[in-house]
Amino acid sequence: MMTRMDAADVLTRFRRAGALLEGHFRLTSGLHSPGYLQCALVLQHPRDAEALGAALAALVRGTAPQAVLSPALGGIVIGQEVGRALGIRALFAERQEGKLTLRRGFAFAPGEKVVVVEDVVTTGGSTRETIDVARAAGAEVVAAAAIVDRSGGDRQLDVPFHSLVQVSFPTYAADSCPLCLAGQPVVKPGSRT
Repeated sequence: MMTRMDAADVLTRFRRAGALLEGHFRLTSGLHSPGYLQCALVLQHPRDAEALGAALAALVRGTAPQAVLSPALGGIVIGQEVGRALGIRALFAERQEGKLTLRRGFAFAPGEKVVVVEDVVTTGGSTRETIDVARAAGAEVVAAAAIVDRSGGDRQLDVPFHSLVQVSFPTYAADSCPLCLAGQPVVKPGSRT
């Protein structure tokens, strides 16, 4: 299994899966953008999911994580694959009454080393929220990772962050979006509505 993957390899997988989208999208952050990487279209292919997970695992292996925590829904598949590649547990946090929380009996041992894994990071909000969930459960968050970093370096995390590809699509506040002003319909392709 290939564990090193450069940005061109990642984007080739996205193009092959039809997951590099152009149009008018409302991101989970609430921002609007003319570009979107739909990770689910790539991760539906087990070989791609496994390869991307192994590549992310290689980036965080040195932090010696004992578990992976991902936010539902978008982070579950890649979190599972990173956990598999590292040979550790893969848990997920999910929304209950609008707030991420551990459910289904998931728990961490005090001080258990955790890596937070996502599909895409834009503002870092979901990643920060997932880090908070892990810490509130007594875990030590040693790193965060994502397939795609579209934050432009502005993710404001207090742990080391790793990604397989950095992508820069313009983003706009909803009230000043030129795509909205042009009357182009907006699509919400992510997992959170």
